[in-house]
Amino acid sequence: MRIVITGGAGFLGNRLARALLQRGTLTDRNGTIQPIDQLVLFDVAPAEGLTRDPRLEVRTGDITDPGQVRDLLGAGIDGVFHLAAIVSANAEEDFDLGMAVNLDGTRHLLEACRALPKPPRLVFASSCAVYGGDLPDVLTDQTILTPQTSYGAQKAAGELLVSDYARKGFIDGRSLRLPTIVVRPGKPNRAASTFASSILREPLAGHAAICPVGRDAELYILSPRRVIEALEHAYELPAVRLGPVRALTLPGITVSVGEMLDALARVAGEQVATRVHFEADPAIQRIVAGWPTRFRADRAQTLGFQADRDIDEIIRAHIEDELAGHVH
Repeated sequence: MRIVITGGAGFLGNRLARALLQRGTLTDRNGTIQPIDQLVLFDVAPAEGLTRDPRLEVRTGDITDPGQVRDLLGAGIDGVFHLAAIVSANAEEDFDLGMAVNLDGTRHLLEACRALPKPPRLVFASSCAVYGGDLPDVLTDQTILTPQTSYGAQKAAGELLVSDYARKGFIDGRSLRLPTIVVRPGKPNRAASTFASSILREPLAGHAAICPVGRDAELYILSPRRVIEALEHAYELPAVRLGPVRALTLPGITVSVGEMLDALARVAGEQVATRVHFEADPAIQRIVAGWPTRFRADRAQTLGFQADRDIDEIIRAHIEDELAGHVH
């Protein structure tokens, strides 16, 4: 099998690549387990930190260029994990860039898939940002999409495209609405939610962190471990189990900033939690205040997707996976 990961240099793409190489197989369109012969990571910058593997190919390119995308898939593929995106705050600030990458890039990828002799399986990383505005206290599988940011609108449009291309038989597509991912390793990015990882990641690494929202601010979150499991599980799901509705909101947990910091103190000690300082940022506060925080993801749970048990488990997983079990 030949598998492509767009956004392969990002932390999710990198982590997914490692998981797939270790796994070694995926299920093909006929339901047969097949070895992964080639895994192609595509991004604007080269993916780093991966061990040498004859199955791995790293390619740099621009997803906004339809010619490059056609060339990427030109040798034929069996599956795509579409993770490439301009993140929330950046997409809001730079409308043209967000549209070019998040919407046009997705369309270029789908068109390249459509041109293939056999429809590939495609997993699209959408976002809970497709919801917003005046929402019920608890969102369900029946809640309509009402994005209030450009990023959310672009992700919602991507979901609709994936569903329509699947309906036409051009792809076997499925979209996952990702909660805020905590704890993201690496450096802060332009996402409005970047603080949700920084207030845990930086103190655990021995550094101070700034929190731009109050202790009462709530977030719907999922750990990197569970996200990677979800991406793999989504790929493995037979199309017949999904039916015509190809988008799913992943199960997550709802926590407040205060609860996150209390858990940080429990897991790593009070002195670590005191490294977080509050500095209000009205722009971030407005964006976060518009995010939904409570979901009942019944359909995804029925299909086998899982949430983390609690925020303590998420913090411990980060310490194990990224800090070799040690807090600084």
